[in-house]
Amino acid sequence: MHRSYIVSTISIALVLFLLGSIGFAMANIYTSTERMRGSVTMIVELDDTLSEAERDSVAVRLAESDMVASLKFVSKQEKLEDKEFQRVFALDIKDALGENPLPDSYDVTLSALSSDKAALEAFAEEARKIKGVSMVSYPEILLDEMHSALDTMQLVMAIFGVALLVVALVLLNNTVRLAVYSERELINTLKAVGATRWFIIRPFLGRGALQGLIAGLVATLLLGGALYALNDSFPEFGLLSQLELIGVVTAAMVVIGIVVAVLFTLPAVLKFVNMRSEKIHLY
Repeated sequence: MHRSYIVSTISIALVLFLLGSIGFAMANIYTSTERMRGSVTMIVELDDTLSEAERDSVAVRLAESDMVASLKFVSKQEKLEDKEFQRVFALDIKDALGENPLPDSYDVTLSALSSDKAALEAFAEEARKIKGVSMVSYPEILLDEMHSALDTMQLVMAIFGVALLVVALVLLNNTVRLAVYSERELINTLKAVGATRWFIIRPFLGRGALQGLIAGLVATLLLGGALYALNDSFPEFGLLSQLELIGVVTAAMVVIGIVVAVLFTLPAVLKFVNMRSEKIHLY
């Protein structure tokens, strides 16, 4: 293989590795932000007079909404025995008042759909109308601020990702064009002996596909090594446990490497195939 192709293959591999690394990181950040969106809890307090069957009926009504990721029943006795609650109040409320004033409730973990403020308010209003529900509360201001911050973060990520992709494609295009440029004399010779356009183009496309495949595999090895090293240093992140995401990213690197190498090789070769012979020497 010509030295220029070796250099260009390494360059393509490094660009693919960069794209894969950023893609893997952005996917993790996006997953984390969606997990944060679904980590907010809404408290649905119940009337004291409800029977167990009626409480279950409330749970069924709540669970019907896509706004609910999960829910958990918390009895008044559990709240009274909660260590954090006891630490804050530092007294036995039941002894002081003669009864437990805390209500039974459901802790409703909201799904990522809670980012839609109007939909969340509509769900809260529906929950308040359920028979046996005395009060519905959630950190509305905090929730608005959190979703606003996460929306901004995802927008910045998207802009950064698009900008990086454009820069990477420009670098790949220049790299492939330089590799083809080094073979311009060979193209001119083939034209001089009467070779057809397809006869000249075909081996370049095949070599481009092979180049992209090799570059993608090298990028995959680099990404795997980087993830292994990071996982060894920060095992709490569980990077190597994300096998599905790793598989998608590595497959994407190989496919992008092949497709981009072929697509960028074709116009570069056609440029010299269509160029007059006397101009190739001057180019």
